[in-house]
Amino acid sequence: MSGEQRAASDPYFPDNGDPRYRVHRYELALEYRPGPNRLAGTARLSAIVRRAPLTEFHLNLAEFKVGRVMVDGRVPHYTHRGSKLRIRPAKPLPAGAVFTVEVHWSGNPKPVRSPWGGLGWEELTDGALVASQPVGAPSWYPCNDRPADKASYHISINTPSAYTVVACGRLLTRVTKASTTTWVYEQSAPTSSYLVGLSIGMYQMVLLGDPGLGGVPQTAHVPAHLLPQFSRDFARQPAMLKLFEELFGPYPFGEYAVVVADEELDVPVEAQGLSLFGANHVDGARGSERLIAHELAHQWFGNSVSIADWRHIWLNEGFAKYAEWLWSERSGGRTTHELAAAAHRLLTSQAQDLRLVDPGRKLMFDDRLYQRGGLAVHAIRCALGDGAFFLMLHDWATVHRHGVVTTAGFTTHVARYATGPMDDLLSAWLYEPSLPPLPALSPPPTSTTARPGCPPTNDGPTGRGRASA
Repeated sequence: MSGEQRAASDPYFPDNGDPRYRVHRYELALEYRPGPNRLAGTARLSAIVRRAPLTEFHLNLAEFKVGRVMVDGRVPHYTHRGSKLRIRPAKPLPAGAVFTVEVHWSGNPKPVRSPWGGLGWEELTDGALVASQPVGAPSWYPCNDRPADKASYHISINTPSAYTVVACGRLLTRVTKASTTTWVYEQSAPTSSYLVGLSIGMYQMVLLGDPGLGGVPQTAHVPAHLLPQFSRDFARQPAMLKLFEELFGPYPFGEYAVVVADEELDVPVEAQGLSLFGANHVDGARGSERLIAHELAHQWFGNSVSIADWRHIWLNEGFAKYAEWLWSERSGGRTTHELAAAAHRLLTSQAQDLRLVDPGRKLMFDDRLYQRGGLAVHAIRCALGDGAFFLMLHDWATVHRHGVVTTAGFTTHVARYATGPMDDLLSAWLYEPSLPPLPALSPPPTSTTARPGCPPTNDGPTGRGRASA
């Protein structure tokens, strides 16, 4: 890897992704047989050269057998070692050139190793699912695996007809021939490689909400024996989505689906327009409702508004955590300030060695990042006041819809809605490891209707300065 390429690569995962080009569309044609866990696929990538001349580039792909590679219809020189497919086109590609790459591969998919265990393709007792955050996408298809490289997807999957296939995007067709069915999905919105979700299993589909009234189509795919519990646990998801549209702006995709796998999962995982839950997240008592809110909020924060690299992961998780608190407050549960105070007490008793901005790969999924991220958002709310805060929040999600953001861009955005300096507060919460005091209103409100959710406290001044996925 050249010095220029390394400098622009994700500092946490320098071997994942290639910044010298970007992909604007993937077309994946897959065949999967659950019994032998056998996957065969063809990928056609349409890409654009960013840095010229492009004499060679790479895709990330796990250790499958690669049958053929083509660049613009010609056979290039290529090597496939260490989950990296290096390709050298027959001729260098000039800046701005549009080119296509075709890759044929086959084998037995399995999770890729990571500090957090296996990521990506996971074979289940009867079926499979994909949970790729942050670097599991190469476990099942060749990709430019960096969160800022967002593309549209066309996914065709052939599998035995007894199974339901759920993928991110809109179901275009489902065609059965003999004993197999081909499912075809289209995700037209720009999508990061780790957010391409997939689940194959024995599911019954149920509808949530009423899309006939102009709302977002919401579907669920659930094992039959879990339907009674599911119907209670997810009953308030349509109201949740309505609230989040009110606060964050229109839902950013064409549909939203949830899948409940018939196995236990450590945590739910978001994908583009899709969230995956385990059977352990369904209890009939709404015991995981905060997680339902968390994964739904990621459709705005993380999926539509995506981070430039993994140093900024708090922008995904902090806002999803705060969405949990907002839902609790608006649905009759504990208020945001009560939940913030509980999070603050928890963090006060723990090590003070985590910075929200650039926490390091080791701590990027530490529960403290989620809690402190939510607290940072709450501190900004208390400093701005509800009117300015919710306008800021709505504008952040809508102005950057389907875009890529950084923490520096966010702090600049926040400053536009403040009546005074925000530098000290933002520095203390985002850049310093020590935990600031619990945020309080400053100055105190002059009426009982001013800035609900951030009551005065005696915890000190403000303005200074794997958890669920």
